[in-house]
Order: sequence, then C-alpha cells, then structure tokens
Amino acid sequence: MCAIHQPNFLPRLGTLAKLFAADYWIVLDDVQFTRRDYQHRARIAPLDRPDLAHWLSLATHLPDGRSTLIRDARLADPQRSRDRTAQAIRHCYRRSRHWQQVSTVLDQVLEGFTGSDRTGVVAENSTRVLLDLLGWRGEIIRSSQLQARRERSQRLSDLAAVTGATTYLCGPGGLRYVDHAPFEAADVLVEPFLTPADGLWSNSRRLSALHTLSELGATGLASGLAETTVLTGIPDS
Repeated sequence: MCAIHQPNFLPRLGTLAKLFAADYWIVLDDVQFTRRDYQHRARIAPLDRPDLAHWLSLATHLPDGRSTLIRDARLADPQRSRDRTAQAIRHCYRRSRHWQQVSTVLDQVLEGFTGSDRTGVVAENSTRVLLDLLGWRGEIIRSSQLQARRERSQRLSDLAAVTGATTYLCGPGGLRYVDHAPFEAADVLVEPFLTPADGLWSNSRRLSALHTLSELGATGLASGLAETTVLTGIPDS
C-alpha cells in the first residue's frame, strides 16, 4: 500500500495516520507550492487549551513566484524559523507529562533546519521524525525521482504503479476529485482512508499530531493509529 502526499510541516494527526498505515510514502514534491496549505505551517495550541490554536509558519521564499514547485521553495530565514519553532513548541507542550518524547522530536526537527534551506525537506523531515518515533517501518520515496504523467489522477496512478503498489490510500481531500479510471487501468485499488471525528480524532483535521503526542505519548499514539487502520478496514502495515 502506498500513500501519496505533499510534505507537511509537523503534520496533522489525520495525515500522519494515513502515512503510518502505508507501506511507503511517496512525497509529492514536484507540484506547485501552495501558501494556504500545510507545506510550511502547522496549527498548534496550548495542551490544555486546544481552542487557542494558532499557526506556526515557516517564512518561505518562492524563487519562481506562484509557479514554484515544492522542491524549489526555500526558507527565507532558516535560523529565525528554527528559533520560532523551538520557542512555540516549548511554550505549548513543555508541561506535558510526555515532554521528554516531544522534546526528542523537537530536537530532531530542529536539526533539519541546519541540514537544508528547502522548506519541503524540513517539512518532510518533521514527518519522518514522528513516523520513526511511532515505529513505522515503511519507505519514503520522492515523486521528483519518478516518471509520471501530468494530469492529476493519472499522475497519482502512475506514481503508485511505477513503485509496485497494489493499493493507493486516499484521504478525504483526494476522494473529492480522484478519477478511478487511471487506477483501474493500472490495476491499483483506491482505498478510502477516513478517520473518526471524536475521541482521539477530535482535533485530527485541525492540530498538529504533536498535540496528541503530548497528550498520549508515543505508545498511546501508536496504539490509536493501529486501531484506526482496523476501523477503516485497512490491514496493519
């Protein structure tokens, strides 16, 4: 099973769950950068006040203007973005009883700022760190390294097929536009990936998964994600 998703900075729980359920994640890095998306920002909130959510954003320069691809977007001020990320995460979650785990994640996310000035790489690293903490054994591949046609659904089906996938995990956003015909032609099953709306998942489409990690710790979060793969009819990966 594969998931195909743009790199997200400190991804939301619903996004993390989809990647966690997949055998591999194809990072969609050769499509247009979108400022109103989650490629360079995340919503965080004080642990005891999820209603006070606010944006943590990475100031990003687009060398080619609006047509800039995700892989080409650059951090406008890497050191400032690093410092703001450290300060914001500590402010919101340092009182968590799982702070040691959150702090470990934060340290590894901050290391990503020193390794690259590309927004997409920093965002991808922030997701990889969370997946690693949860014990994910999957593989990460970048779409820019693969051959695929340009039309949206055709591109996705090509990426799935060329990597040997038999199943494509499709979140609620993709379900609104995906054309099943290219997938059927490639003999790839489109499997909807939908999470519940209550309990663990009440903030899953709004807040970074860091919030739930702060509440439950890595073991509790991993258990919750594993249970969701069963609830949605997706075999554990």
